[in-house]
Amino acid sequence: MDRFINQIICGDCLEVMRDIPDKSVDLVLTDPPYGINIASNGKVGSTKKAKLTDYGVCTWDKFTPSKEYFQEMMRVSKNQIIFGGNYFVEHLHNSPCWIVWDKDNSGNFADCELAWTSFKTAVRKIKYRWNGMLQENMKKKEYRFHPTQKPIGLFEWILDNYSDPNSIILDPFLGSGTTAIAAHNTGRFFIGIEKSEEYCRIARERIERVKQLGDSLFSFP
Repeated sequence: MDRFINQIICGDCLEVMRDIPDKSVDLVLTDPPYGINIASNGKVGSTKKAKLTDYGVCTWDKFTPSKEYFQEMMRVSKNQIIFGGNYFVEHLHNSPCWIVWDKDNSGNFADCELAWTSFKTAVRKIKYRWNGMLQENMKKKEYRFHPTQKPIGLFEWILDNYSDPNSIILDPFLGSGTTAIAAHNTGRFFIGIEKSEEYCRIARERIERVKQLGDSLFSFP
């Protein structure tokens, strides 16, 4: 297990998770593909004032992960928080605790996103602006490397409220590395798995920059 700690692993997370012991991870915090083809033409945007952002044509969001991926996430971890849970209801059991992320949005995208959780507590809502050029912390704007990138501050709030310091946090669909950075910033250990070599490179560069330079991570390159 030690070989996975604070590592970003490039590969299919189904294969990698098979080498992780049962319940050895404290929390899975992840944002799997929703299967909505969000960047099929490479460009994402929602307002007339801002030009579309070109992320390059992607094919990873054509389908949702199969049941086996969710079974492995449940096997290796004690608890789970899965963004887009409303897209995966056939693979998840009923839960009283969903996290509602209010994006304070004025564009064409959804006003909120839903995260399914394995916790038995009540539904919770967090308002954290992530609306095109407008972000919650305009003094430390995050550069968007990924079309479905989540804000670091949102994931820090989740980790502060749903895990303990020194917990092991796993993200099997790491993308550009937000979960790893939030874990580092809140005193948790992380395991990140990402299939794309390019996003692995970006995630590794981001986590190294935040370790070495702190807030400079948030400025545009």
